[in-house]
Amino acid sequence: MRLFAGLLARNRLALVGAVVLAAVAVLALLVPVLPVRAPNVTDTAARYLRPLSEGHLLGTDHLGRDLLSRLLWGTRLSLAVGFAAAVIAAVIGAALGIVAGYFGGRTDNLIMRGVDMLMAFPYILLALAIVAALGPGLLNALIAVAAVNVPFFARNIRGITVGIANREFVDAARLAGMGHWRIIWSEILPNVVPVIVIAMSTTIGWMILETAGLSFLGLGSQPPQADLGSMLGEARAALITAPHTSVVPGVMILIIVMSINLLGDGVRDALDPRLRSGALSRPMAATRVARDTVPEPQGDGILTLQALETQFHVGGRVYRAVNKVSLSVHPGECLGIIGESGSGKSVTALSVMGLVASPPGVITGGAARYRGDDLIGAPYETLRSLRGDRIAYIFQDPLATLHPLYRVGDQLAEAIRVHHPLGRAEAWARAVALLHSVRIPNPESRAKAYPHEMSGGMRQRVGIAMALANDPDVIIADEPTTALDVTVQAQILSLLDELRRARGLAIIFITHDFGVVAQLCDRVAVMYAGRIVEEGPTGVLLESPAHPYTRRLIDCVPELGAGRRRLAAIPGLPPAVDQLPPGCAFAPRCGRKQPACEAGEIGLEGSGARRVRCLYPEVEEP
Repeated sequence: MRLFAGLLARNRLALVGAVVLAAVAVLALLVPVLPVRAPNVTDTAARYLRPLSEGHLLGTDHLGRDLLSRLLWGTRLSLAVGFAAAVIAAVIGAALGIVAGYFGGRTDNLIMRGVDMLMAFPYILLALAIVAALGPGLLNALIAVAAVNVPFFARNIRGITVGIANREFVDAARLAGMGHWRIIWSEILPNVVPVIVIAMSTTIGWMILETAGLSFLGLGSQPPQADLGSMLGEARAALITAPHTSVVPGVMILIIVMSINLLGDGVRDALDPRLRSGALSRPMAATRVARDTVPEPQGDGILTLQALETQFHVGGRVYRAVNKVSLSVHPGECLGIIGESGSGKSVTALSVMGLVASPPGVITGGAARYRGDDLIGAPYETLRSLRGDRIAYIFQDPLATLHPLYRVGDQLAEAIRVHHPLGRAEAWARAVALLHSVRIPNPESRAKAYPHEMSGGMRQRVGIAMALANDPDVIIADEPTTALDVTVQAQILSLLDELRRARGLAIIFITHDFGVVAQLCDRVAVMYAGRIVEEGPTGVLLESPAHPYTRRLIDCVPELGAGRRRLAAIPGLPPAVDQLPPGCAFAPRCGRKQPACEAGEIGLEGSGARRVRCLYPEVEEP
């Protein structure tokens, strides 16, 4: 609850909406004890008094009734009806949606066809028909407004429930012997409650407007009872001669609806974990750059990183995901980047082409040079021309990155035509040739398949084919074999190695598997807490690791056919990158720690291609 309140308070517009709505609600609740006139007392001698008249702060209406008193009582009534209608519609609609989505089949068809019949009518006409059948009155207006909004909740909740009903934790509940209604209560309902709350928060304002509309037409509250809609209806005859009688309730409706909508948006953002983390925020076209200086060019690699720094700014916290990383890769070379999950490997790779989402990502220092040209802060058109053409990316999960509604051949052809002016037939032919080059059997028929019709290994080959579509100079492969079985993994690695040697590609291969590194990579860089802690030729580093972290990572790898060996897990957890300790970040987990390790900055030292960030390395002369 404290987290929710904190997230809500950080949204300034939502906070304004909450404060305004709270003030209106407090006034409405306290109106019986406030020193205001009775709302229904008439005084024809004081008709249409202007605002700020003596004894009438907001003036009077056509019967001489005090507008301030009627406004407060009317607001109280409108809020009560709006919230009550929202609760009724949410409860009934959510119940229908959960039952339909969970049971499916005939139950789903029966319920949803009834909902479709309600949705076939314009909602305001349906509300008018319900009130006409039941008779004018505020209670009947409440029933009508709730009824026309039931389909909205039923449709939304049914869609969410369908996705949840077949999840593994629901299957586990069935296997545990739980009955249907217990599963709905304990497994389904807790997962849809946030959606119900979000839907309510964004529709209460509309329900107040709908109720006011019915009252404006004389079908809601009946004289002398006042709500905001009936006040507007009574004032329309004097719209020109006494406009304040219309402005007063109109402004109050505006204030209530606007504050509810602003608060509703904030509630939605705070309750949805994807929204509050920024995962669904619309990112900039390229990562935001905020660096003070640009380092002088160094190195002769085709792609060189110089003291690259990438941070995530979330609220008042700064996460240093990439901390002064310097790397270089040459044509025909494969550089492996290895480390635990969260060490900054993927963020480093994404920073090269400005693909880190902003917000919250920010590149705060360093450079990424392709053939000597700095890509950090480059114009978007420059980055766009290089992405997928000169520098390609193979993602970890091709099922998530390939479009589910397009054939793989069309997607490959599109990747080609974005950068080259080819006709559809020629691009399709090249797409088929690419599938053949990555050893996909029957490429002509496979090109017409959708991603879900392929196995994981086949989809990964399609991802490799897409990366090769424009004959790039550099390929960044972000753990492309993690989700594959060992046989398919070996085939993918062999394919990448063959393509690298045949085409002279430079490959940056991100992984957490030393077996993959040994098979494919010429050099390897070990990352920990956003920094390179060791770098060197693969064979040398695997034979004699210098940094204690590298040694521990290698000790965690099982060896087949080598007899019994104790697998030593690394104690402790990686540090939070927003609270990095001074000195060596690995020191709290290191068995060779000395006081000097936590005293200050430790540089990446070494001779030739072998470098290590450690004061007491495992090997004396790295």
